[in-house]
Amino acid sequence: MVEFTMPSLGADMEAGKLCEWMVKPGDKVKRGDIIAMVDTQKGLIDIEVFDEGIVEKILIKEGEKVPVGTVMALINDGKAAIPAVEPTQPIVNKITEEKIIEKFIPDQTVHIKASPLAKRIAAENGIDLQTVTGTGEAGAITKEDVEKAISQKSPVSEEVIQVTEKVRIAVAAAMSKSNREIPHYYLATKVDMSNALNWLNEANKQRTVKQRLLPVVLMIKSLAKALVEVPDLNAYWENGLQKKTDINIGFAVSLRTGGVMVPAIHNTEKMTLDELMTTLNDMIPRARAMKLRSSELSDSTVTMTSLGEGSTELVFGVIYPPQVALIGFGSITQQPWAEKEMLGVRPVLNVTLAADHRATDGATGGRLLTLINQYLQKPELL
Repeated sequence: MVEFTMPSLGADMEAGKLCEWMVKPGDKVKRGDIIAMVDTQKGLIDIEVFDEGIVEKILIKEGEKVPVGTVMALINDGKAAIPAVEPTQPIVNKITEEKIIEKFIPDQTVHIKASPLAKRIAAENGIDLQTVTGTGEAGAITKEDVEKAISQKSPVSEEVIQVTEKVRIAVAAAMSKSNREIPHYYLATKVDMSNALNWLNEANKQRTVKQRLLPVVLMIKSLAKALVEVPDLNAYWENGLQKKTDINIGFAVSLRTGGVMVPAIHNTEKMTLDELMTTLNDMIPRARAMKLRSSELSDSTVTMTSLGEGSTELVFGVIYPPQVALIGFGSITQQPWAEKEMLGVRPVLNVTLAADHRATDGATGGRLLTLINQYLQKPELL
C-alpha cells in the first residue's frame, strides 16, 4: 500500500490546502497522472502521483489545509489492500484561482501567423494572439501589433494580482532564508558569443519560423553539459552535500504582474536543442498562467536565470535552498574584445555564478564557468 502525501514544493512551503480531488476510490492511476489540485503560496498546483495502482481511500477532504508530509490518500499497488470507502464530498461551486487565471490570461495554444518576437512578447504579457490584427506581410502579426495590443489592454484584475502577490511572499521567504543561512560566493566571466550566434543563424535557416532556436537554449544546454563534469554544483545542502543524479535546471520565469516562478526542466542534459526549445515554448506560458505541475516546482537541482534581450549585462542571483548554486546569464551586448593583440567588437555574454561556500569553493565554481564558455565556443557539439 502506497501513502500519497502532501508534497513539498520548496523550502518555504510548510502546508498546502487541498482544493480538489481529480480521482475517487476505485480509480486506476499511473505515474505522472494528476490526482489533486493544491493551493500553495505559489498558486494552484497540479499534484502528480509517482506510483501505479488503484486509489483505495481518500483521507483528506477538499478545503482542508494540512502540513507537508500528511498522508492524503492510500493507493493499492497490488502488495496490500484495504476496503475502499466513499469519496469525500466536493466543495460545490468553488471558484479556484486557476479559473481566475484562465479568464484573464488566455492560453497561447492556437497556431497564429506571427513573428517569433511577436509571439514571445505576447506570451510574456498575456496577450491572446487571436485578438490581435496583423499588419505584416500576408497579415502576419508583428512586434508593433502586439505592443499596440498591450497598450490597449485593460488593467490586470485584482484577483490575478492577489495570486502573484502570494508568489512574491513565497519567494521573499525563500530568499530571506537563503541570505540568513547560506554563505554565498560569487564569480563572473565573459563569453564571446560570435561562434554561437553564427552557428545559430545557420541552424535556423534549416528550420521553419515556428521551429527556430533562441540563444537561451544554447545557454541552458551548455550549463547542463558543464554540470555533468562539475556535479558538486548540481546538488542540495541537507546535512552535508547531497549530489543529484538527474540534472533538472530550474528556469526562472518572470510573471506579468511581478515576481518569478522557477519550473524545472527535467533531465536537461539528455535533451536536444529542439526539445529544449519546445519545452520552453510550453512551460513559460503555463508558468505565467500558474498552471505548473508539482514536479516542475519541486524537482529543480540548480537554478538558472537569463535576462534575455536588453542592456543589463550582469545578474547576481540568490541561491534557492536547498540548492547550492544559481547561474545567471546577462543580455548579449556588443562590447570591445581583444584577441591575438587585435581589438574589435564582439557580441559578449556575461555569465555569473552564485554558489554555497559550504558545498564548494571558487576553484570548483571557476571550472563550471570555464566549461560553459568552452561549450558555447563549440555550439555544434551541444
